[in-house]
Amino acid sequence: MSTTVYIAVHGGAGYHGVPSEQNVKSALKRACAQALQHSSLHDSSAISVVEQAISILEDDEYLNAGYGSNLTIDGTVECDAAVMDGLSGDFGSVGALSGVKNPIQLASAVLRHSREPDSLGRIRPMTLVASGAHAFASSQGIQTVIPNEMVSPRAIREWQKWKSRLDHPTNGDQVSLPQDAMQDTVGAVAWDNEGNLAAGVSSGGLLLKYSGRIGEAAVYGAGCWAQQSLSKRDGMACSISGAGEHIVRSGLARILGEALQSPESDGGEVDIHQVLLQVFNQKFTEPLHQRGELMPNAGVVLLTKERGEDDEAVPRLWCAFTTESMAVAYASTRKPSPKVSILRRPASTSAVDAGKSSVYITALPIHR
Repeated sequence: MSTTVYIAVHGGAGYHGVPSEQNVKSALKRACAQALQHSSLHDSSAISVVEQAISILEDDEYLNAGYGSNLTIDGTVECDAAVMDGLSGDFGSVGALSGVKNPIQLASAVLRHSREPDSLGRIRPMTLVASGAHAFASSQGIQTVIPNEMVSPRAIREWQKWKSRLDHPTNGDQVSLPQDAMQDTVGAVAWDNEGNLAAGVSSGGLLLKYSGRIGEAAVYGAGCWAQQSLSKRDGMACSISGAGEHIVRSGLARILGEALQSPESDGGEVDIHQVLLQVFNQKFTEPLHQRGELMPNAGVVLLTKERGEDDEAVPRLWCAFTTESMAVAYASTRKPSPKVSILRRPASTSAVDAGKSSVYITALPIHR
């Protein structure tokens, strides 16, 4: 049994320009550090660690979740969030949510509520949206706020700029959102001191999205996935970011979990790099190319269990993305000083080489 808690977070797959880079890094470091502190003082379960880390990211205006969310076409904040428990497979999510300070906390409350027996034998929901989700938050003691309090100064500036161009194009020019407006979804994966895994995601969605739109962060099997064997020697937890509709169409998080649990891998070593390559290229990118989507963007932070010495389970952290960059950080109770990086696609994997393999994959030393 592990006595170490591991946490990894991401700030979205997309484009991270120099002006915001340090702010994003600071937020990711803070999320890791405060999640570990919470685990030592309060609840060290993987679900709780994920919830705490993402709550910190939701409170930061430089990330597209919670307070920093992109605004809808109507100038409002609508958030999606989800969390999944690897041991039980329990899942909870919220979508198109306004007026709740930390959507991930409400998603976690939905998960916990789904475990409770119902007096009439009704099936408990896994997902709640819009006004129903807000009402449930009030009933559960989750902090609610006036919806306008979720609108950050940065988000309103971006909305005013691009809404104006959408409504009043000049010289017949087509409106094209900037690369950094496509950055989407923060998330976390965790391994607790019992060896359990959990994953979560939270997102404000795309800038100028339709009101009522649900993205991958609210959809089962799309934005996050966690699974493990009863022996706790095998398992995975992943958090996905990118173009929500593309990720939902492929069920990206779930198919990654299924690929890591395929019959070919039973009883032997799994080549995780090869699994990521096949899933992103053959299950995600190629089908979308066939639909005419030229740049289907996605990224993942993946925490896996591998067999170490004496058959002990050890963690390994991976990051893969098809975008220009992805922001990640990780830490553990063994090494509590967070490591943070804006991972960028090498020049050799852009342009010409991108046609051969659109995904950039790297392993990160969370255990060492």
